[in-house]
Amino acid sequence: MKGFSSVTLEILWNRLLSVCNEQQVTLLRTAFSTVVRESQDLACGVFDARGQMIAQSMTGTPGHINAMATGVRHFLEAYPPETLADGDVLLTNDPWQTAGQINDMTVLTPVFREGSIVAYFASTCHAPDIGGRILSAEAREVYEEGLRIPITKLFAQGVVNAELIKLIRANVRTPEETVGDLYAQTSSNAVGARSLLHLMGEFGLESMEPLADEIIARSEAALRAAIEKIPNGIYEAETWSDGFEEPVRIKVTVTVKDRDIHIDFAGSSMQSRRGINVVLNYTQAYASFAIKAVVSPEVPHNDGSFRPVHVSAPLGSILNCREPAAVASRHLIGHFLPGVIFAALAPAMPGRLMAGGSEPVWISVLRGETAAGSPFLVSHFQLGGAGARATKDGLSTTGFPSGVGGVPAEIIESLSPLMQHHRELRVDSGGAGEFRGGLGQATEMRNLSGRPWEISGMADRIQYPGLGLEGGQPGARGEMLVDREAVPAKTLRGLSPEARVELNLPGGGGYGSPTNRPAERVLDDVVKGYVSIEAAEREYGVVVRYVGSEDRLVRLPQHYVLDEEATTWLRGRRSM
Repeated sequence: MKGFSSVTLEILWNRLLSVCNEQQVTLLRTAFSTVVRESQDLACGVFDARGQMIAQSMTGTPGHINAMATGVRHFLEAYPPETLADGDVLLTNDPWQTAGQINDMTVLTPVFREGSIVAYFASTCHAPDIGGRILSAEAREVYEEGLRIPITKLFAQGVVNAELIKLIRANVRTPEETVGDLYAQTSSNAVGARSLLHLMGEFGLESMEPLADEIIARSEAALRAAIEKIPNGIYEAETWSDGFEEPVRIKVTVTVKDRDIHIDFAGSSMQSRRGINVVLNYTQAYASFAIKAVVSPEVPHNDGSFRPVHVSAPLGSILNCREPAAVASRHLIGHFLPGVIFAALAPAMPGRLMAGGSEPVWISVLRGETAAGSPFLVSHFQLGGAGARATKDGLSTTGFPSGVGGVPAEIIESLSPLMQHHRELRVDSGGAGEFRGGLGQATEMRNLSGRPWEISGMADRIQYPGLGLEGGQPGARGEMLVDREAVPAKTLRGLSPEARVELNLPGGGGYGSPTNRPAERVLDDVVKGYVSIEAAEREYGVVVRYVGSEDRLVRLPQHYVLDEEATTWLRGRRSM
């Protein structure tokens, strides 16, 4: 088929999205681990025969999908098309070639039609365990973090690499889940390949390259046109992470020049001695995502949307670490990148960007033994609050920029002896503003097995909160407590059988002056339990009275009233 009408192109584009979504649904329904099945820490996509990403599934983490988009080229260098046969499936978890940590497994499947490769399907998933130290930031080299697999064949002409599977099973704490997810990734790629071949036959496509070129070229042109609307200039910002042994500075310079954007992280901290380092591939993934998200989110996500965005970081820095740096908790730094880029571009794009949020997803790996003595390991994903927007409150317990989901309490309690005493929105965690920051969540749990257990808590924003914009206040800082006492994050900590763990996640920053928030909206926040009566008065200058009885367990909206006279006086006093 030569050339595509607008109607035909739209039909083909939506069919491609459908194929990728079918690939993802298959993966979610066949995955063994809660990390994939519940948190959806994954990415799925289709690539042309040259390794260019054409389309991705509707959901997926930027750190996976964008890193996978560049990582496929490493696969093709290791295994050129002429070295592959129908039924071959490739695998790697090399951090410097794909998603930045060895827990992330990328599986690539070539699609053959009449003896030639016409496309590739790929998926990246976070494995629940990959051996070595339990997932944490404590390692000093990548060698300590687990089994590192170079690009190799998982299947050869449909026959599984039994020796590789044997090696993986012998090195991980969760062999059924880790290996099961690899089979799920392979199966989902095969489903995508089958549907793509059906599409090609239905529309008479001998090759995917003409369609890929059209889609990619249009995406690139659309993003460049959107970039052109931003005033040319050099924009700078910085933010801070708690780091491991010392705080980490993330410095960015964004240069807008006509139809291109250059993002440079020179001035950021040097790489750490611990496992919070970021490979350049992951840095590029979240930086390019930030530009697409803020400049033109409706542009299809493919190779074309990467081309106008140029990302650099000094070799040896925290955002472009040298091998063999430890990288297991690279998300604790990488998830800050969209926020600092937004802060830099805020003067050039007034009213279009969001305040700082909780940013890094909190991942707690909990392990121990059941009462019967069998081991358990749970990867507990939790989400803080997102920053407020210029016209809307921030989203509560939302994984921005990661896009992952939390693990339901019922799943954790059914798969382990852990019990959650409470899991709720964290009152007053959202930064005050005309538009309030999103709330984090607060959880408390203990182990019912009566045996000692351990936690690796990968958390940040305990020292440095998400900042507000345009007069908005910062969100609450996070807390990691054991038996009511604060403990260091990012380390593996032994716990007594009776220990109680509290994880209180940070909130998002507010947008605009808190005194500009209508008093009625503050009252509504108090009624819903988002803001306490004390914080309403302290932060917003709004006086709310509770008129119900103190012993009520359920407090209804009519039990709260707005003291308009006191509010007017208090806000007037603050404006003087």
